[in-house]
Amino acid sequence: MNVILVDDHALVRAGISNLINQIDGFRVVGEASTNAEALELVRQHRPDVLVADITIGEQSGLDLLAPAMEASPATRVVILSMHASEELVAEALQRGASAYLVKESAPGELSIALQAVVRGDNYLSPAVSKKMIDRFVRPKTVADPLSFLTARQQQILTMIANRKSTKEIAFELDLSEKTIAAHRAQIMERTGVRDLVGLVLFAVKHGLVKKQD
Repeated sequence: MNVILVDDHALVRAGISNLINQIDGFRVVGEASTNAEALELVRQHRPDVLVADITIGEQSGLDLLAPAMEASPATRVVILSMHASEELVAEALQRGASAYLVKESAPGELSIALQAVVRGDNYLSPAVSKKMIDRFVRPKTVADPLSFLTARQQQILTMIANRKSTKEIAFELDLSEKTIAAHRAQIMERTGVRDLVGLVLFAVKHGLVKKQD
C-alpha cells in the first residue's frame, strides 16, 4: 500500500515515515511539507493512503482533503493532530477523513489505523473516540466559544487583540514565530474567524480584552 506523508517538520516526517515503512505491506512513496506539494504527489502517485498533519505551517491539512480526494477518489485519508478537540475531529470526518490519530498515540496505533482504513473501515484514537461518544450522548448544552481554545491559544488571542505582532508575541512567550503562526491558524479555524480584525472583535465580544473607546 503506497502512502503519501504530509507534515511541515522534516524530523517528524522522518520518524513517521520510518514507522510506516516498518509496517508490513506499506511504504511511503512521497513526502510533502505543504498542501501544494502534497496535492502534486497525490496526482502523481494516486496513493492508497494520505497521512496528513492537521496543521501544515499556516495552512490546515483539512483544506487538502477535498482536492486530494477529487484527484484520487480511492485514496483514504488519515489525519494526524496534536489536538483531540471533538470539533476538529467532527470537521475532519465531515470532510472525508477515514481516521483521526492524535500524535501522542503509541507507535503501534499508526499500524492499526492504516490497516483499518485500507479495509474500508474508520479509525479514531481512543481519546478521540471517547470524546465523540460523549458529544452524542451527553445532554445538549450551549458551549462556551472559548472552550474550543486552549489556555495558550486564549493567551495568544488576547495578545493579538492588543495589537501585538507575531514577532512580539513570540518574544514575550519565548516561542518561535512559526509556532505563533500555527496557533493563530488554529484559533481562526476553531472560531470560524478568517482575519485579524475578526479575531479582535471575537476577543472583545468574549471578554478577553476591553472594548476601547
